Amino acid sequence: MKAEIHPDYNLVLFRDLASGKVFLTRSTMTSDKTEKWEDGNEYPIVEVEISSESHPFYTGKQRIMDSAGRVERFNARFGNFGKK
Repeated sequence: MKAEIHPDYNLVLFRDLASGKVFLTRSTMTSDKTEKWEDGNEYPIVEVEISSESHPFYTGKQRIMDSAGRVERFNARFGNFGKK
């Protein structure tokens, strides 16, 4: 590897805003905000909207969308479009 071209790779806290869970991991991301972790050290904290703790694929909690109603409304609106 070439020297001095790679970003800093440090310990960072990630907070999942959906579940409130906080993870300590290594990342190149950084933040001006810091928070004290369980080990007593302060680390930069990055807030994310979704993580493995709250993602439907990992939790098994799928949201049901009303896609059938949307398709019916689309067809009702544009079903005759382009026909003479």
